[in-house]
Amino acid sequence: MIRILIADDHGIVRMGLRLLFEKLPGMEVVGEAATGHEAVRLAAELNPDVVIMDVAMPLLNGIEATAQVLRQNSRRAVIILSMHADESYILRALDAGARGYLLKDTADDDMEQAIHSVMSGKPFFTPAIAQTIVEDYVRLMRERKVQDSYDLLTEREKQVLQLLAEGRSNKEAAAILRISPYTVETHRTNLMQKLNLHNTAELVLYAVRKAIVATSR
Repeated sequence: MIRILIADDHGIVRMGLRLLFEKLPGMEVVGEAATGHEAVRLAAELNPDVVIMDVAMPLLNGIEATAQVLRQNSRRAVIILSMHADESYILRALDAGARGYLLKDTADDDMEQAIHSVMSGKPFFTPAIAQTIVEDYVRLMRERKVQDSYDLLTEREKQVLQLLAEGRSNKEAAAILRISPYTVETHRTNLMQKLNLHNTAELVLYAVRKAIVATSR
C-alpha cells in the first residue's frame, strides 16, 4: 500500500482527496494536516510514502513545509497542490524538493498518475502546467534568437541529464551507466554550464520543456 498524508487547510479539500484515494487501489490515507507545522509533525510520526501538500497554509507555507518534510526523509515524495500556475511557484516547489505539481481544478483527473510517477522517481506536472513551461521556453528562445543548446551536449551528457531529471542520484546514475560517480558529477557540471542551469530545480524544468522526462498522460 502507498501511504499518503494529505496537507490542506480546507477541510472540504481534504475530505474530497480522502474519498478519491479510497477509490484508488493500493493507496491508503494515513493522516490529514490543516497547517504546515502539523504536516511536518505528522510526516515524522506517520512516515508516509507521499505527502499531498497545499501551497498556502497557515503557520508554515507548503513550500517550507515540503523542505522540512524531505529533510526528515529524502526518499519521501511530495506533490504540491496549488491554484498558482506561474513558473515562479513551480521553481520554488522543485527547489524545495517536490516531485509533482498539480493544479487544484484538475487534481481529480491527474492524481493517480501523479502518485505512481513520483513513487517511481519521476516528476509529474498537471498537463496545463507542462504546456505553460514549454510555451515559456519557446518564447524565451525566440526572444534570445538562439538555437537549441541541447545540441551542444554529448550523448553521455544527455544520458546523465535524463537520469538526474528523473530523480536519480549520482551513485544510481553511475551504476546504470557503468561509470564512476565522479564521472557522473563531471558530466553534470559540464551540462549545467552548457545549458546555463544553476540547480536541480532548473534542470528538472529544462527536462520537462524538452520532453526528456514524461510529465503527463
